[in-house]
Order: sequence, then structure tokens, then C-alpha cells
Amino acid sequence: MVSHHGTRSGGRGLTGSAGAACGLLLVLLGAGCSTSHYRKAADEQVYGIIQTVEGHVFGRTNAFTIDTRWSARDPKEISPEELLQDRTGTNLLVLNLEQMLELAVGSSRNYQSQKEQLYLTALNLTGQQHRFTPQFFGSLTPQIAGNGSGELSGSLNPQVGFSQFLKSGGNFSVQLVNDLFRYYTGDPRESVMSVLSVNVAQPLLQGFGKNSDAVESLTQSQREVVYAVRSFAQYQRQFDVDIVNDYFSLLGLKDTVRNNYTNYLRKVDTTKYVEARSVDRARRSEVDDARASELGARISYINSVASYLSQMDAFKITLGLPISYDLYLDDQDLADLDQAGLIPVDVDRRQAFGLAVETHADVLNAIDQFEDRKRKIELAADKLKTAVTLIGSASYRANERVDYTTFNPDAFNYGVGLQIDLPFDRLSERNAYRTTLVQFEQQLRSLGLTLDQFKDRIDRGLRTLEQRRLNYLNRQAQLDVNRRRVEQSQILLEAGRANIRDLREAQDLLIIAQNDLTSTRVDYLQARLQLLLDMGIIRTEEAQFWLRDPLVDMSTEGDRGVNPLKMPGDELRPPDEFLEFRHEAN
Repeated sequence: MVSHHGTRSGGRGLTGSAGAACGLLLVLLGAGCSTSHYRKAADEQVYGIIQTVEGHVFGRTNAFTIDTRWSARDPKEISPEELLQDRTGTNLLVLNLEQMLELAVGSSRNYQSQKEQLYLTALNLTGQQHRFTPQFFGSLTPQIAGNGSGELSGSLNPQVGFSQFLKSGGNFSVQLVNDLFRYYTGDPRESVMSVLSVNVAQPLLQGFGKNSDAVESLTQSQREVVYAVRSFAQYQRQFDVDIVNDYFSLLGLKDTVRNNYTNYLRKVDTTKYVEARSVDRARRSEVDDARASELGARISYINSVASYLSQMDAFKITLGLPISYDLYLDDQDLADLDQAGLIPVDVDRRQAFGLAVETHADVLNAIDQFEDRKRKIELAADKLKTAVTLIGSASYRANERVDYTTFNPDAFNYGVGLQIDLPFDRLSERNAYRTTLVQFEQQLRSLGLTLDQFKDRIDRGLRTLEQRRLNYLNRQAQLDVNRRRVEQSQILLEAGRANIRDLREAQDLLIIAQNDLTSTRVDYLQARLQLLLDMGIIRTEEAQFWLRDPLVDMSTEGDRGVNPLKMPGDELRPPDEFLEFRHEAN
């Protein structure tokens, strides 16, 4: 109970305790925690929720924060000029792939947005949880009034209490109200009224327990955090794979640039050789042919350099780095990839799909969302029931100063009863129920589509991987052939048994084969990583995960299978084996 008494003091003035009341009001208005306290409290609760869910879902937790280098600063102190300075300065970075991944996690804008989305999902849950804890409230309504006769009066109406939703579907509230009125001039009358009230409402049929809207909101928010944690973990793996793919694509372009420059130098040498021969043996047309080929190689080199630089700038944006940064890639990663060879994914297609169903976040979320939709049907059906609510209230009312250490039975009142909403009109509830049935079948089809899409992705991924493996072997053989062809053409040209066109064609085919081999090698890696990602078994937290085979520790010999595009001994199978139905021999 908060009350204050004034005293009369000549005319309209307020002194003593009346002034203290105003001072108390100012103190209360200024009270409260700092914004940094609220931020810290929110972070502690949200991070605790995320770690708890991670432990439940994955059996482990990871450090998680959405803080950036700007987070500790006052937003009013951050100016656009700072961002401009970041983009006008120069920074030199020479990084290998492991360092690039570490940099990307800390600087990528999209990665930060995904973390913040997870944070906001968990933050929403804190609000739903708070509804099931006592929510205290308090208010003061101080007023001063006067009239023409010189009377001055004041009132102070403090109210305090709390309310709380119950897991049973009901709600509970307690409120204390004091109504203090005092004349400060004229007739020094004073009135005091205090009311302590308790109210309970508990549904007995419709809305009881888990069928309560408040309980359902809490349940759904809890499940949304689980979905968000899974999705973020999947996003992390996809993000790492994308960075690896982009990195090796750039290394492949670097190799292409070098190949194109080597080809250009080769064409220059050829032009010089033919020009020297044009004095007595080579025709002028052959010199022009060699010169045209040299210019074509020159154009190809320039275009490949421009393409590499453009792709590098796009990669910087993906990383979240200013374009002004000078970024250079370590070629050792490509050498390590070549040394590792074509790492296979030997797994039965059914086993691969089974792994995806058990581990992939998108599949697990789709299955759980299907269960959510079934629960919505039960909730909608519950609203077709008669609404019967048990209502209870009790109050203690006194019209004089109250000593709460004593109890006056005459001032106590209570009541209990039922509030019954008879189901005369349930059209909106009926429509809502029918809607949930339709939405359930939509979710049923959506789940089936998700499963079919994953089955297709895995089957297609296995075929694509084998296709690129065979293409790589063919590219290797093609490169060897084209190298010999260039050597032979050069020898025949010097012997006068071939013309410049033969050498030019051989050189063109050689540079194509060189560039194709590198790109096919990178294509194989990308197809393999995507297949492992679709199966849900890739472990991007491991060092050089792109060179590891996660199936080694996960599958048995019985899980190994023949790729649907497998060519025994790498010999081509006839088309009827793929296109026509064949009876299995007994």
C-alpha cells in the first residue's frame, strides 16, 4: 500500500509530505534498469535456450553470439564515413582455404543474418515463456485539483499486482488498489479505500490444458526454436560447402588464366617460327594464320583475367569483405585436391536416402511440421466443444486505513461459478476445423514432395558424381592425346610435312583439354560435397573436410552399393541396359 498525507499550510501552497509525494513520483518515474542491463539479460536467456536445444538435438553445444565489431558501440557514434573508410583503404590478404572459412564465418553478411534469425526465434520463445510466470504490474495516478472557492485537493491511486497464465489453460491474477483522497485546504477531510482482489478462470472443457491457445503458442514457439537450430546447423554446412566450391572455382580459373597465358606464349613462338620460315619456305597466308591464332590466344588470356577478377570481387561480397581488399588464394589447396584423387562415395542409394531421412535438418523439420499440422486439427476440434469455465474471485475491501496484519471477516467477499458458452453458433469454428483438415492434407502432400525431392537429389547426385568421374578420366586421356598431337604437329611442321593450320588446331585442342581437365576436377569435388550434404552426413567442422570420407566410420560393407551409372572397368555399357526392361536371370 502506497499512501501519502498532506497538511494544511496557509492558502494554496503544498509543503512537507505533499512535496515529498511529488519527489517520490519523480524517483519512481526515473527508476528502472539501464538498456545495457536489458540487452545483457535478453542475451543470457536467448543463448541459454539455444545451447539447451543444441544439446538436446545434437548432443553437444557450440559457442553462439550475434555480437559484431559494432555491437559494443553506441549506434549514435557510428557514422557512414567509417564504412566508407573501410572501402577506400587497402588491405592485403593471402589465405588458404581453412583461413578463408574462418574469415567467412566472421565477416559474411548473410551468415550474420542467419544467426540473427535464430536469435530472434529464441527471443520470441522467451516472450511465450514469460506468459506462464508471474507478470507483475504497478501504477500510480497522482492528481491535484482545485476550484474557485480556494479548495485544493489531491489524490494518489496506487495499483500493484500480478497475473499469470497456467499450463492448465487458466489464468490467475492478484491486484491491490488503494484510493487515497485528501483535501489540503478548506475542509481537511480524508478518505481511504483499499481493495485486495484475487481472480481465477479455469476452462473445464474447451481450451483445457494443451488445447489452450496460450499453451499451444508456447508449444509451437518451442518447436520453432528446434526447427531454427536445425536449419541454422544445416545452413552452416551449406555455407562452408559453398565457400569451398567458390574457392576451388577461383583456383580453377587461376589455372585457366595460366594455361591461357602459356598458350599465348606458345602461339607467339609459333608465329615467330613461321615468320622466319616465310623468307624461303612458308607462304604469307601461313604467317597470317599463325598471327590470327596468336591474337585469338591473346584475347582468350585477357578475357580469362577479366573473368577471374570479376569472380574474385563477387567472392569478396560473399565473404563480406570490402571490394578494395586485395585477396590472393593459396594454390596448395588445389595441389592437395589433385593429390587426394577422386574420393568416391560408395553407398547404396537406399542407404543414402535412409541417412538423409535420419539426419538432414530439412527432412526432420518437414516431418515435425507434419506432426504440428496434426496437432492443429485437435486444437480446432476442441473449439467445437461447449466452453465451460470455472470462475472464482475473492476480495478484501476496506474504507479506512488497513492493517494487513489483521483480518476483518466483514470486509471479505468471494464468489465461484461457471461461465457456459452454449454451442448455438459454431460456424466460424466449423470453418476453422474444416480448414485445418484441408491444410493437413496439403502438409501431407508437402511432406511426400520433400521426401521425393530428396530421393531424387540423392539419386541424381550419385549419377552426377559417376558422370563427372568418367568425364574426368576421359579428359585426362584427351589431354594426353592432344599433347602428343601438338608434339607431332610441331615435328611434322619442321620437317615440312604439315602446315601451320595443323599445328594451330592441335594447340587449340590442347588448351581446351587443359582447361577442361581442371574444371572437371573441380566439378567432381562440388558434386561430391553436394551429395554428402544432401545425405546429411558431411562434417564441415573437421579440418579439410572436403578431403575426408565421412562414410568410412558410418557405413558397413553391406551399405556399399553400385552407382546406377557405373561402367564396369570404365567400359561403356550398351544403351539397352539403361533404356530397356530386362528380366533378371534365375
